Amino acid sequence: MLPSALIFDVDGTLAETEELHRQAFNATFAAEQLPWHWDATLYRKLLDVTGGKERIAHFLKSEPDGAERAADRIPELHRAKTDRYTALVAAGTALRPGVARLIREAKAAGVKLGIATTTSLPNVEALLESSLGPDAMALFDAVGAGDVVPAKKPAPDIYLYVLDALKLPAADCVAFEDSTNGVRAARAAGLSTIVTPGLYTEGDDFPGALAVLSDLGEPDAPYRHLAGVGAGESLVTLDALARWCRSA
Repeated sequence: MLPSALIFDVDGTLAETEELHRQAFNATFAAEQLPWHWDATLYRKLLDVTGGKERIAHFLKSEPDGAERAADRIPELHRAKTDRYTALVAAGTALRPGVARLIREAKAAGVKLGIATTTSLPNVEALLESSLGPDAMALFDAVGAGDVVPAKKPAPDIYLYVLDALKLPAADCVAFEDSTNGVRAARAAGLSTIVTPGLYTEGDDFPGALAVLSDLGEPDAPYRHLAGVGAGESLVTLDALARWCRSA
């Protein structure tokens, strides 16, 4: 039996967007004359904190120069960062291998689609519309994004929100993630989870993942199997997901 729904994280899962987020944060800091620069090493550590506003707040706990000027302006800084990020994404961002293919397969088979992410809704809209076209949001039957739930990943709340909107049990659905916090959230919600590590999560541990793969695979570019089910295969398809979930 095919999954009833596929639920996707966004940043790092649908597309390699985390580097664009980092650039947007740094451009915002520079524009606000804040003497901060998040290099790739620091940003990888900061990604342990989910949510952009929460990430800034966590960074301020280290008391960097200018922290006192920024402490009451986190929402404002985050809005400015979001504007810069959406402009970067609108210039064109490719989805990761196999994502568009699997979305098309799901729609053709009547399998529902969901989004479960801590990133803000404008970020989701910008990415999907630039990569899948102006009507891309209509492809998804439920979207949970940003502050729609109070507790962000690794709490399961965003996945529970989407499952409720889909009116489906977790056992009938599959989640797609790229991070440890994402896997913890999806698994806590009861979802079988496929992990495709991204630029900032490669080499991390993903306890409880059904499969860890380089990507979802394309006919001319099969995925690399890293852990879990899926060894000896080349593409993540609806049929493969059905088999893998049964085997688990």
